[in-house]
Amino acid sequence: MERAIRNFLSQESAGGILLMVAVALAMILANSPLADLYQGFLSTGVQLRVGELDIDKPLLLWINDGLMALFFLLIGLEVKRELLEGALSSVAKASLPTFAAIGGMVFPALFYLAFNYSNPETQVGWAIPAATDIAFALGIMALLGNRVPVALKVFLLALAIIDDLGVIVIIALFYSTDLSMTSLIIAAVSIVLMVALNRKGVTSITPYALVGFMLWVAVLKSGVHATLAGVIIAFCIPLRAKDGTSPSGHLEHKLHPWSTFLILPVFAFANAGLSLTNMSFESFAEPITLGIIMGLMLGKPIGVFLFSYVAVKLKLAELPPGIGWRHITPVAVMCGIGFTMSVFISSLAFEHSPAEYGDYARLGILTGSLFAALIGYFWLAKVLPNSGGSHETN
Repeated sequence: MERAIRNFLSQESAGGILLMVAVALAMILANSPLADLYQGFLSTGVQLRVGELDIDKPLLLWINDGLMALFFLLIGLEVKRELLEGALSSVAKASLPTFAAIGGMVFPALFYLAFNYSNPETQVGWAIPAATDIAFALGIMALLGNRVPVALKVFLLALAIIDDLGVIVIIALFYSTDLSMTSLIIAAVSIVLMVALNRKGVTSITPYALVGFMLWVAVLKSGVHATLAGVIIAFCIPLRAKDGTSPSGHLEHKLHPWSTFLILPVFAFANAGLSLTNMSFESFAEPITLGIIMGLMLGKPIGVFLFSYVAVKLKLAELPPGIGWRHITPVAVMCGIGFTMSVFISSLAFEHSPAEYGDYARLGILTGSLFAALIGYFWLAKVLPNSGGSHETN
């Protein structure tokens, strides 16, 4: 189990570094003479048509609705594994990261709303600072090498997984509009078919993939965000076969490199290209920008630390062995790195809003995440020993 966790964390860490490169490249292109080429490439129309079925979207939306559905499939597989066999498989294991994740979602939303309470058009972005980007956070942690205890990485991993689960629920409840009953019925039939496959003990991924594609198309046309289809598919694939093998674990293993080294970097490249042409210092004072920055920089660490501290003091949870509050605090700051999910939610929240709302959101996400990364890194570096070894719990 420890070896599997180390391999997972190593891959996530490498992915975090690659994400940084993708963000930098997107920003360079969006603010260079190639900006029109960059935007034109993302606006390229891509059409899939079979009979009456017609899916016609710009490349950017194929990335956000299609590729990200595979990312959410991976998240669903990870959540299911951790809930049944891993870091969230018992109350004792799950308590601390669960309380931390809840606090880390509630407080950033409150900070955001404090700056946007008077404008109904911008209030819809309340969930943007509520997400933690595990790849970026673990990528920053990786810079400290073996000085970081595995227990601390596992705490961040479990927290981020619960955070992702919370974001999935938020998307389903608050960012689904104009529902189509016909498409929802087709989606329901698809789910029933996959559950039947699971009950029959079908372990081949191919039937789930075929029915899952039908589900994705139905959800895409239904008004519910298409990425949620990935999560549903994940929960239908069996965790264990009768011979002890893990169909979902095998798929997770196959998907992980694709997600880490292709899907997320492509998503970052497509969504992080913020043009600074119309930006000024006044842009940082915009309610959207300020709400997101304060949500990520202050709301996240306050919520994660406060909920964790109260849970431990009330004996509802326990600190991991060898880990103290001096370690939890900088990790809580790192949870303010919210890039991937934050950008994704902002694309949903401001999909039909003026373009500058999306720009202000990305400015806030990039700024808040950058400061959370820098502060969290140097703080954690200060409290950890200079080399791997024992860790104080004070």
